[in-house]
Amino acid sequence: MNQEPDWDKCPPAGEDFPDSVMEALHIYNSLGNRIFPEVGFTGKDFTTLPLIMELQKIEPHEHDWLMEILLFLDNREIVSSQKAIKAAYDKAKRK
Repeated sequence: MNQEPDWDKCPPAGEDFPDSVMEALHIYNSLGNRIFPEVGFTGKDFTTLPLIMELQKIEPHEHDWLMEILLFLDNREIVSSQKAIKAAYDKAKRK
């Protein structure tokens, strides 16, 4: 496109984040999803989290930070799912 990239507008890459954030993303993606047909995505299933943290050797002093990241990611995904379902519902209603 014959343009120099604007690095301030580029999304961050994995190496731009601390290791703890990347580890939290890995753990988040390891958790199961709770999905219901009429409601959509209702969040991750955290029942296996203690086992995953034990297997990943997450130190107890890191649990609060990990949970903060996991809940942040979960909230964003829930909101995104709700918006997608509402958009699909509104589209179907217009027809």
